[in-house]
Amino acid sequence: MLISVARTALTFGMLLSLAACGTTYELPTITENNKADAQKLFAEAKSAPHSQMVSPEAAESRFHRVKDRVGPVATELCKQESAANSLKDCNATIVYDRTLQERNAFFYYDDEQPRIIVTQSFVQTTKNDDELAFVLGHEYGHLIGRHIEKQKQQRIAGAIILGAATAYVQAQSQTAYSYASQAEMDRNIDAGMAMGDQAYSQTYELESDMLGARIAAAAGYNPKIGAAFFARPEDSRSVSGTSLSFWGTHPSDERRVAIVLATQQQISQKQGLVREKPSRQTP
Repeated sequence: MLISVARTALTFGMLLSLAACGTTYELPTITENNKADAQKLFAEAKSAPHSQMVSPEAAESRFHRVKDRVGPVATELCKQESAANSLKDCNATIVYDRTLQERNAFFYYDDEQPRIIVTQSFVQTTKNDDELAFVLGHEYGHLIGRHIEKQKQQRIAGAIILGAATAYVQAQSQTAYSYASQAEMDRNIDAGMAMGDQAYSQTYELESDMLGARIAAAAGYNPKIGAAFFARPEDSRSVSGTSLSFWGTHPSDERRVAIVLATQQQISQKQGLVREKPSRQTP
């Protein structure tokens, strides 16, 4: 049933509505040289000797030192983009959490106020200030790219698409009166929401990586060194299911490193942000 419903939705052309929730900015083109350099950097970072976690005191000192440099730069970029992006608040509160056990950094809204949470255990795994600067810039990227707002729109669009398609298929088969049909409707609406939720999730992460690299560089850090954080062992990662997590649904690590290297190349050539065409942006 779900397959036929999805095909019907495609026939209706309703999936085009999801295209309105793409990235805000054009992502840099990844060249073969970027890919080769990313593979080399990733391999070197992977094979580097395992480092011990820094002490809680050193981690907190690093957090405040990097936050004080990255925060103003990211806020200023956000304000520059606020009119075109319909951003209401660029003053994200950055919280250093000593209680959460998971090693994570994530962005979310608390009563419409943007917040970035960085756990102590996460900062303790960073090897240098450049890594933390890139991570903070990445989380600001979710704010500047309006990723949470876009995901909400996609979930609604996905539910409408498969819900309407289900109703159409049921009407054609004359089974809309049954309890099973209502259950099928509910399942497909849930599936549509999930489909919408995942529609651009990986692209949003790459956009945040690109913005994070620009923010880190503008704050005086090296995004290439910062991107080495992607080579962390799998057991050091955790996933938050309540927000846009740094270790959430991501593209391959090497691709993310390549995006950072391509962005750094743009920065060195003094190329600014380029907005996507209006047809691909969120209204």
